[in-house]
Amino acid sequence: MKRTAWIMIIMTAFILISSAVVYAETFQMPVPRIGIEVGEAESPQDYVNSIKIMMLLTVLTLVPSLLILMTSFTRIVIVLSFLRNALSTQQTPPNQVLIGLALFLTIFIMKPVYTDVMDNAVNPYLAGNITQDEAVEIGSEPIKTFMLSQTREKDLGLFYDISGEQPPLERMDTGFTVLIPAFVISELKTAFQMGFMLFMPFIVIDLIVASILMAMGMFMLPPVMISLPFKLLLFVMVDGWYLIVKSLVESFV
Repeated sequence: MKRTAWIMIIMTAFILISSAVVYAETFQMPVPRIGIEVGEAESPQDYVNSIKIMMLLTVLTLVPSLLILMTSFTRIVIVLSFLRNALSTQQTPPNQVLIGLALFLTIFIMKPVYTDVMDNAVNPYLAGNITQDEAVEIGSEPIKTFMLSQTREKDLGLFYDISGEQPPLERMDTGFTVLIPAFVISELKTAFQMGFMLFMPFIVIDLIVASILMAMGMFMLPPVMISLPFKLLLFVMVDGWYLIVKSLVESFV
C-alpha cells in the first residue's frame, strides 16, 4: 500500500515538472508590451494634442447622459413605461426589452441628425478641410435644430428668466446650458400627455370589471387579475405595439 502511494506521488511530480517545462518553452517567443508612458513632448503642439485627447476621453464619459438628455430617448422610454403600468403586467416586458426598444427607436429617429453631423462636420474635420472650432459649430446646428423643434418657448423662457440672460434674436443662438434643461422638461410634459392618453382605455376596463365584481359581491377577488386578460385582448386586437411605435416616431416629425 505504501509502495503504491509513493509511486503515485512520483508520477504526479513528474507530470507537474513536465508541464512546467512545456509551458516555459511555449512562452519563449517575444510577447508585446502594452503600456502608457509619460515623457517629454517634442513640441508644444504635441502637448496640446495630448490635452485634447484627455478632454475627449472625459467627454466620452458623459455620452450616456447626452444620449438621454439630448435625443428622443427620454420621451420614448417614459411612454413605454407608462404603457406597461397601464397594462398592469408588472415586469412584462422586462426593463431590458423596453430600454433596448427605446434605444433602437432613438437611433432610427436621430439618424438624419447623425448623418448631417457626420457629412458636414466630422468627415470634413477628419479630412482636414475645416478646423475643430468650425466642426463643433457646424455639428451643433442639426442637434440644436432637432432640440428646438421639440422645445416649447415657455420652457426656454423659464430658464432665461432664472439665469437672468436675454433671449437671443435668433433661436439657433440659444446656448446648450439653457436649451438642454428646457428640452428635457418639454419632453417630460409630452411623455406624460401621451401616457395619460394611454391610461384612459385601460382605466375604463378596470372600472367596468371592478363594478361587476362589486355587484356580484366578489370583494376578495382582485379586479386587476380579472381585467388583465381583457386589457391584453384589447391591446392585441388594436395592434397596440404598431400604434405606440407609430405615434412615438411621428411625434418627432
